[in-house]
Amino acid sequence: MNSFFSNLFSSQTITLASFPTILFSLALALGAGLFIAWIYRRNYRGVMYSNNFTLTLIMMTLITCPVVMCIRESIQLSMGMVGALSIVRFRTAVKDPLDTAYMFWALTMGILLGAGQFFLTACAVVGIGLILTLVTHMQAKGLNSFLLVVRMSDESERQVNQLVNGLKLQQLKSKTVTANGVEATYEVRADKPDALLNKLRSLPGVYDATLVAYSGEAV
Repeated sequence: MNSFFSNLFSSQTITLASFPTILFSLALALGAGLFIAWIYRRNYRGVMYSNNFTLTLIMMTLITCPVVMCIRESIQLSMGMVGALSIVRFRTAVKDPLDTAYMFWALTMGILLGAGQFFLTACAVVGIGLILTLVTHMQAKGLNSFLLVVRMSDESERQVNQLVNGLKLQQLKSKTVTANGVEATYEVRADKPDALLNKLRSLPGVYDATLVAYSGEAV
């Protein structure tokens, strides 16, 4: 029995001296995953935020790191891992293309940490995080897109259209005419949404006006 366990563990490439390196790499992977998740949450501009996706980013970094540490010393394990992963099919739909970039970012950090490229990992995770934050905030300042829903009487439609046409960018998305009046939906960009709502409310014949945050682009 003792010879069995000694032969079993002697065939492994992990030694006692390598355990601090393994723990250090996993700790860095956890830190990198938490940083990526924090950047994702801070820069999220969608409607439905998913905590599960944030946890997935952390787990992807943690899981990839030991896998690369395992196969980097053995060509046989590398080829076997490639063959095993080639038959795995992921069917989870990614709604936002930017989420795919975050997933590749987490995978790349796990691969670099597993390969022992600690300095390159630090430069990549910090640099990409700063770039994403900067670009996201620049877009957020330039794109104040809203869906404007106005319920009004037939007589006030002309005045509402004149007010909306005075905005920088606007487009009529839908219009419903009923016996009670008109309901119109516009896609607009407004730097001061509260002022726009106050102007619409002051118009005679406007029953109500609603602004909804919109992640698309106005034409």
